[in-house]
Amino acid sequence: MAYEGILLGMGNPLLDISAVVDEEFLKKYDIKSNNAILAEDKHLPMYDELASKENVEYIAGGATQNSIKVAQWMLQIPGATSYIGCIGKDKFGEEMKKNSTAAGVNVKYYEDESAPTGTCAVCVVGGERSLVANLSAANCYKSEHLKRPEIWSIVEKAKYYYIAGFFLTVSPESIQMVAEHAAAKNKVFMMNLSAPFICEFFREPQEKALPYMDYVFGNETEARTFAKVHGWETDNVEEIALKISQWPKASGTHKRITVITQGADPVVVAEDGKVKLFPVILLPKEKLVDTNGAGDAFVGGFLSQLVQEKPVEDCVRAGCYAANVVIQRSGCTYPPKPEFN
Repeated sequence: MAYEGILLGMGNPLLDISAVVDEEFLKKYDIKSNNAILAEDKHLPMYDELASKENVEYIAGGATQNSIKVAQWMLQIPGATSYIGCIGKDKFGEEMKKNSTAAGVNVKYYEDESAPTGTCAVCVVGGERSLVANLSAANCYKSEHLKRPEIWSIVEKAKYYYIAGFFLTVSPESIQMVAEHAAAKNKVFMMNLSAPFICEFFREPQEKALPYMDYVFGNETEARTFAKVHGWETDNVEEIALKISQWPKASGTHKRITVITQGADPVVVAEDGKVKLFPVILLPKEKLVDTNGAGDAFVGGFLSQLVQEKPVEDCVRAGCYAANVVIQRSGCTYPPKPEFN
């Protein structure tokens, strides 16, 4: 079983509470369309308000978990993927476990006694999503869990690692442990810029992990924020992708490849001092349900081919396919079988 446990994700497991809202709602809670932030006190009443909407849906989410589930779906090989994160001992946590296990992912949650399972408010306006995460238990992940022999053996078994930037706010120590293991064993370590606030306010742990990253994923807004934070006087996404790919590396085994998505515009891939553009599958506006999970699905599709050692063109094609499927559905969900060849 060559693929068993080949891909490991580590991140914040969150239950998405998703509903269609209006501009008024965004204004009321001071949130911007197409952004992702952490909840403050002013946002807390919003969760109950969303939950009371008749179109509300509860979907197991969290950026890394979404990507791992999509990779698992694309691979159709049971147990090819594993996932680590922290949930609460509650109904939402049980739901999450059921959902991810049913998706074929080998989940190893750390269960926190004191905090409820994290939730993410997904506010959908005109198909665009705005995310507000209330991490709760997800914020309680401890590297002690990772050090347990039965958990670390999953790290040792994997050959590819993917962690969304959001986990930098929770356990940078766990990230470094996995990053250093990957570098020492010539495995592939990958992260996502994930959100402008990560690039702005978690610059230090992000920069500490960056030398270990063999692949850096992100979208155009995140890439431009990263450039601004680092004083690069350009908002040209191709240039920024190139500069990120040329950032010094901890290990010389793999060159760094930067992959930046731009919504309906072409995907930017920078490697070896060159940039390639790959068109995405365009979708008529009336078929768009919501963009929640689109970037996560892109990464999941990409990873499903990468672990099979396919060329980067195929990885991008699979990423575009998966994202196209997910934006035609509510949340990061997909049909029983992929139709990707």
